[in-house]
Amino acid sequence: MISVLFAVLAAASNALASVLQRHAARLVPEDEAFRLALIWDLIRRPDWLGGIVALMFGFLFQAAALTTGELSLVQPILVTELPITMLLLAGLFRIRLGTESWRAVAALTVGLAVLLASAAPSAGHRHPNRIEWAIATLVTLGLAAYLVSVAKVTRGASRAALLGVASGLGFAFTAALMKEATHVLPAGPVALLTSWSVWAMVAAGLGSLFLLQNALHSGTLVAVQPALNVSDPVSSIAYGVGLFGENIRLGGWVVLELLGVGLLLYGSRLLAQSPPVRDHPQVNPPGPESETPLGH
Repeated sequence: MISVLFAVLAAASNALASVLQRHAARLVPEDEAFRLALIWDLIRRPDWLGGIVALMFGFLFQAAALTTGELSLVQPILVTELPITMLLLAGLFRIRLGTESWRAVAALTVGLAVLLASAAPSAGHRHPNRIEWAIATLVTLGLAAYLVSVAKVTRGASRAALLGVASGLGFAFTAALMKEATHVLPAGPVALLTSWSVWAMVAAGLGSLFLLQNALHSGTLVAVQPALNVSDPVSSIAYGVGLFGENIRLGGWVVLELLGVGLLLYGSRLLAQSPPVRDHPQVNPPGPESETPLGH
């Protein structure tokens, strides 16, 4: 229950971070996408810095959750970030969420409950070796590179969704590295700071954060969050089972697990199509070579 509490606090912190970062990113010129100028522009905006502070709290809460709980339990709970984000979005942008939006939130909540209850994740008894980490790293980098390459030749909501999936995959891998780092924690701060997993976690986290900023810059928050909040837990369960030997129920339970994932996808899609949220204008200003805004 302690790990569940910390996971919910992490989700709330990440939700606040997403809303504040989107509020800042929507004001950045569109031609700064995939450039360091995007980060330089954002870092001078107080709301974006506030989002980074919230993200840091989310990181600490997540680390505390992973210290006491399994990767395949903690990460799916972070799906609650999506309904929390929508509530914060409604308050900040003065959006009135209608019946369809609440139905989507209900689908997300029930989907998460069904997934966790049917999978019943439990602790693993295996520690991944260097070769397994190398394979996981190559697979993760390959998938992320493919998603980014496709995103570069698309625009709008499609680009935002693809980058959302890539950042979700990256954050799941970051969480796996964080789980690895928690095994070094009892050895003391010196051992922790000299561990490869800590610096790999930092690199993966920064890369995922960069992808997330580009996702938020490319489209509306409701195009990014569903992709991010579905790809993260699904990838985390795969990392937990594949790397740490965590156990989930199979057999007939797979039907309910797929039903849970299906409800998550349905709720995310329904929320993204909710008129009060979908029709809210979030326009990036044109770059110096643009003549008109890019649209909503």
